[in-house]
Amino acid sequence: MEPPCFDIDGSPVYVGSAIFENCVHPCKIAPQLIPACRVPYGGVELEHRGRYDLLPFDPETMVWVSTSRGRIPYGVNPVQGGYEENGTSLYHAIGVVDGVRVPGKAGMHLGGCSVPFNGVEHTITRNYEILCWK
Repeated sequence: MEPPCFDIDGSPVYVGSAIFENCVHPCKIAPQLIPACRVPYGGVELEHRGRYDLLPFDPETMVWVSTSRGRIPYGVNPVQGGYEENGTSLYHAIGVVDGVRVPGKAGMHLGGCSVPFNGVEHTITRNYEILCWK
């Protein structure tokens, strides 16, 4: 499976969902990191040590769609990657930090996307991508 992203050192980075007790958050999965699952949460790159699911990206049925400010572009069907404790949907997203494409989460209530990179939660409000069904 071809990874949708590569870390700064060229190693593969995958898309996934981190399972918490009362919520599920889209995350990045980087096998070279310990732990491999990282979630943008509370301003940090949270090292998730619990269960997570790897999303097998399928270019035949999925596409990355550019967007900004939490919007879901007209006519697309985003792939739900999780939900907040209150049930609000979260979607798989990719944002660029220092020239590196990083998987993370997006939601209309977030006003953009959040990605975990270099120990920090980065918020990107313009020109990021959300994963959608073709």
